[in-house]
Amino acid sequence: MTAGTTPESKPNRAPTLYLIASLKIGKGLLLLLAALGIFALAGKDLSDAFDDFLRLIQLDPGRKIFINIGKWLDTFSPAHVKAIASGTLLFGLFLLTSGVGLALRAAWAIWLAIGESACFIPVEIFELLRRRMPETDAHRMFTHPKIALGLLLAANGFVVWYLFKNRKRLFRHHHHTIEATGPTVLSA
Repeated sequence: MTAGTTPESKPNRAPTLYLIASLKIGKGLLLLLAALGIFALAGKDLSDAFDDFLRLIQLDPGRKIFINIGKWLDTFSPAHVKAIASGTLLFGLFLLTSGVGLALRAAWAIWLAIGESACFIPVEIFELLRRRMPETDAHRMFTHPKIALGLLLAANGFVVWYLFKNRKRLFRHHHHTIEATGPTVLSA
């Protein structure tokens, strides 16, 4: 310990906090890249771009499912595409801000991260209750959305629980006590 520091001013080690922050930063950066890609598609024929993408990854764009997706993409106007890109950009910036704030141990960032993770929990529970398991016995991990949703629910629940339970320990060095020093006299 260096001179002038106390055990309370030294931040606790928090590998889980930094893992959560890294994941939020990573998701934020991916969403920013996705937003840029979506903005680039705003003036283009989306079904043609989708067909080109399918050919690039060597899938047949003539399959019925891909034809239906192409028809659905034709319903989007450039304004819709820009709105989706803007929403993606804003959410990416939100996650990036939250992740950087957590990494720097800014006290406000913990509430952003808790709120963001907690917002998805009711949606994930609803989706888990709404979806039916497939009729087959060949269940493998990630072959059905219910498994992926369950893992997302568990991950978000863990993030909310961990950050809330450890908020004082992890962010203690940011809380300062104000000592009463008596009335302040202002001189003219």
